[in-house]
Amino acid sequence: MRLAAVSPPALVLGLTPGLSLADARARIPDLAVAGVDPTADSAWLERIADGCDRYTPMVALDPPEGLILDISGCAHLFGGEEGLRDDLAARLARLGMAASSALADTPDAARALARYAHSSPSPLGEGDVTSTLKNLPIESLELDAEDGVALRRAGLKRIGDLAARPSQLISARFGEAAADRLGRIAGGRDIRIAARRPEAALVLERRFAEPIGRTEAALAAIGELARQAAHRMAEAHRGGRRFEARLFRTDGLVRALRIETGLPVRDVPLIMRLFTERLEALADPVDPGFGFDLVRLSVPMFEPLAPLQLPLEGGALAEGELAQLLDRLSTRLGRDRVRRLAPRDSHIPEQAMFAFPAIEAGATGSWPVQEPGEPPLRPTHLFDPPQSIDVMAGVPDGPPQRFRWRRHLHEVVLAEGPERIGALWWRRADNRGFSRDYYRVEDREGRRFWLFRHGLYGREAERPAWYIHGLFA
Repeated sequence: MRLAAVSPPALVLGLTPGLSLADARARIPDLAVAGVDPTADSAWLERIADGCDRYTPMVALDPPEGLILDISGCAHLFGGEEGLRDDLAARLARLGMAASSALADTPDAARALARYAHSSPSPLGEGDVTSTLKNLPIESLELDAEDGVALRRAGLKRIGDLAARPSQLISARFGEAAADRLGRIAGGRDIRIAARRPEAALVLERRFAEPIGRTEAALAAIGELARQAAHRMAEAHRGGRRFEARLFRTDGLVRALRIETGLPVRDVPLIMRLFTERLEALADPVDPGFGFDLVRLSVPMFEPLAPLQLPLEGGALAEGELAQLLDRLSTRLGRDRVRRLAPRDSHIPEQAMFAFPAIEAGATGSWPVQEPGEPPLRPTHLFDPPQSIDVMAGVPDGPPQRFRWRRHLHEVVLAEGPERIGALWWRRADNRGFSRDYYRVEDREGRRFWLFRHGLYGREAERPAWYIHGLFA
């Protein structure tokens, strides 16, 4: 076991990442250690990235321990680039975190400065950025260990030493990766970052000079932003299907409230009722901490919404009420807990439908139309998987006469079939799929079952198995 990371006091005592735990405890017997938890580290980095959304929508993860912010056009809101960086550093310090940051014209240059400028003769923040970049150690290229050793053996210890050589020579001797990384860091080659979250169609926010310390006040601020959003959506003849409210705490942490609707809406009371439902359904209540200083409302999904024209025969109001009911249930119970069924183009009975969240809109296809006066072709309840039964038949490939299911013997008085359903062709090839002969049967007590024989007698199976697949109401 080795040390993956050390605190500043441990670093002063001579402990470094990579040192074996036995050696570390030999030097400091009362050393306090904790196991590495990459999942928790990743979640914490995501939470910090959420907090950085207050500065710019262009936030990218640089795992396992970094973030890259594109603050073009945003810095003036915080007193300039230095003011933005100081504000971010102060918030991270209040969380008990020590962070290294840097400002540069390109993401790779800023990343190299933040990670390796402490090894440079020119301290971070002093002098010209270009000279600081040239004095960075060659390790800032983050090449393979063998390439790093080869560069040092060639006397190239700084970025400036390598930048003075022709790029063709560097590519030929150390590979394209070295030339590419050098161009990104020292040559000004700008590779734009990919934001972790796409920009929403509509974003509104409200900042507070004095933080608000009550959740009710934050909810009222969301209501004000929802009214502004509804006004803008009405002007554009559009509605939202997904709304996200983000509450930014003064210490940098963020709580997000997300709601979704099945149809486009811009009804403020409905939106706020769903936010209230979501807030009440949270297992972890929203903690204001030292207060919220920023509330932001975004509408990621934006769809056309024309004024409602009621049909003469009615029905539109009932459909709207059903959609609102599904929205409330999905918000309170979870979007995947309330589902609806839709037909699927498959001749295999258990694959002829699929379930999806009821709040999702879209065409669901049409169900087969049953002939008037005819009994249903498919049962109202299917077993998944089908349940094995013992069957007695007059002839091996004939209809069942009696069957035993769940320790109860059923005498068949009426039977209809068979309805033959072939196996999928790619399963026939390796003999993993047999044909099915389905029968609709009725026992002496009037109960109706859907049974099938798995495999054609004498051709696919010597003794085909029987299953019960469904129950008719």
